[in-house]
Amino acid sequence: GEQELSGIDTGPLVGHLAAWNYFMSVDTDENYDFIDAWIDWTGDEEAVTNDPMEAHYIGFNMWAEAVRKAGTTDVDAVKDAIIGVTVPNLSGGYAAMMPNHHITKPVLIGEVQDNGQFDIVWQTPSTVAGDAWSDFLPGSRDLIADWRKPMACGNFNVVNGSCGGSTAVEEAEAALAE
Repeated sequence: GEQELSGIDTGPLVGHLAAWNYFMSVDTDENYDFIDAWIDWTGDEEAVTNDPMEAHYIGFNMWAEAVRKAGTTDVDAVKDAIIGVTVPNLSGGYAAMMPNHHITKPVLIGEVQDNGQFDIVWQTPSTVAGDAWSDFLPGSRDLIADWRKPMACGNFNVVNGSCGGSTAVEEAEAALAE
């Protein structure tokens, strides 16, 4: 990302590609305002923004919106209220909190430039929903996450119909009893 490139000679990396959900070079008014605010706050004209910063920007705004929706800062109420919350991202679109507690974001492919920035050479036409588990790994292909009641489980096994969290507690208790 931009932060990593800011401290090294980018010459040998020019033309290499990276995949992120945000690059500082995103061409939107929201992004330019964010960059200006960051530079003003740091007092460093060379300060860069990066994907983890945008993720925190989205996450904080989602939390604030969920607090408004819930009418409280109570953790359980906010956790329930955050599902379905949609807030602006810095790429000109919106991020939505899915029932699996992952968000929607665009996927961008950027080409490293000699100035340490990325030229966005491709992006998804819309946002992509984050998935809690991989359909391609044997240990997770049968798992889903859905934090809505009554399931409220981050690792529900659709084959055996159980939540891994509660099963893990029961297995640990049984092992201690032996």
